[in-house]
Amino acid sequence: MRSLTLGATLALIPALVLSAGTTKPRRHHTTGPLSSAKEAKAIAERETGGRAVSARRIPLNGASGGWEVDLHMPGEERGWRCIIDSDTHMVHSKARIDQPGAKAKADGPVRIVKGSR
Repeated sequence: MRSLTLGATLALIPALVLSAGTTKPRRHHTTGPLSSAKEAKAIAERETGGRAVSARRIPLNGASGGWEVDLHMPGEERGWRCIIDSDTHMVHSKARIDQPGAKAKADGPVRIVKGSR
């Protein structure tokens, strides 16, 4: 009887381990208009692959309006400005702009040379 219980326990351990490892936290899809700049930035970053620098609310074709998000594109000369529709949670339009938050000449590190030796 004891070996039967031990065998059943050993048979259940792999199943428990596998089922515990496959559980994922469920992501709830929000409905309704975008309510924060964080959500708008995430959508724009996903669409362009850049890094969102700023987001502001703008009036756009309806009661809910939209968000204007400026994105910095590392390694590129120009960034993006995306208009996100609050109702559909999608990019309404996007346009190339000068790199937001860029340094004066380039994105690389600043090098200072003092004197000569």
